[in-house]
Amino acid sequence: MPHSIADIAQAVGGLAVGDTSILISAAAEPAAAGPDDLALAMNPRYADNIALGRARAAMLWEGADWEALGLKAAVIVNRPRLAMAGMTAVLDPGQAYPKGIDPSAMIEPSAKIGANVTIGPMAYVAAEAEIGDGSIIGPQCYIGHKTRLGRDCVVHSGVRIMARVQIGDRFRANPGVVVGGDGHSFVTPQESTVEQARKSLGAEVTATGQAWVRIHSLGSVLIGDDVELGANCTIDAGTIRPTEVGSGCKIDNLCMVGHNVKIGRDCLFASQVGVAGSTTIGNGVVLAGQVGVNDNISIGDNVVAGGASKIFTKVPAGRVVLGHPAVKMETNLEIYKAQRRLPRLFQQVAELQKAVFKTADND
Repeated sequence: MPHSIADIAQAVGGLAVGDTSILISAAAEPAAAGPDDLALAMNPRYADNIALGRARAAMLWEGADWEALGLKAAVIVNRPRLAMAGMTAVLDPGQAYPKGIDPSAMIEPSAKIGANVTIGPMAYVAAEAEIGDGSIIGPQCYIGHKTRLGRDCVVHSGVRIMARVQIGDRFRANPGVVVGGDGHSFVTPQESTVEQARKSLGAEVTATGQAWVRIHSLGSVLIGDDVELGANCTIDAGTIRPTEVGSGCKIDNLCMVGHNVKIGRDCLFASQVGVAGSTTIGNGVVLAGQVGVNDNISIGDNVVAGGASKIFTKVPAGRVVLGHPAVKMETNLEIYKAQRRLPRLFQQVAELQKAVFKTADND
């Protein structure tokens, strides 16, 4: 559905100039933009590309001379990335799931379905489950026994939400998400090699291999409001108490959150982050791609971990860490610089040895 320049400017908190009645159907890079597209040139370095396309309107940076760029209208913004959020929300066509409940969906009689809920083909809603008003359950989804979803949730195709999971409002799960699967929690009849390795820090392991006995997951998962999970993200159920994900968290594709983990509010995890069981993560924590977090540790509020960092010990609030093992970022950079100097240092030591031995021979 087309939107006017005036409507888009209002949605992004920008300034509409020129012919604000021009209708926009999509966004495009400047060189590829057509007459019904909004060219995205929020930085001056993209301005020259506008002439390569056919856009009548563009989203531009503060101070841009939109008329000199040959445009009939523009949306002027001062924070481009934030403007992108508003603009994409307005123009997003979504997945076009048909409204209402598909005849092939299976809904148990004791389930409670709110008003204006969409449930796609071959979805299953278990007994005593609750789905809030305005929520969308995509095709082939599974909503488990006594699970509750709040209002205006979007659960895309192929998502599995297991028994007793409790989820707040405006939850968004991309395809392949699994919430509430059993935790990876096992024990051996006698002391295991793992237990001995922990005690001795690897110095002594004498136990032999044994069969693993499952510790069942009774705690399920508790998720707050406005949480988004990327494709194939998994969150395991807690053993006794629930695994917790705080309101506002955004967790990317292929992330793994182990059993009994507790995550605070407004955390951001990039792809392939793994958090081992029983770890506590504070509010506003950012973990870049492939960060690994050890079990039974704590990470304070507003910690930032750089890509591929491996966090083995407690991290205090506000710290920026990097590396394997993760240390303060400035410390990691100094270590990296020192590592790069090692070949030259070895060469210098070898030359000094030669000089010393030569002097000794002469004596």
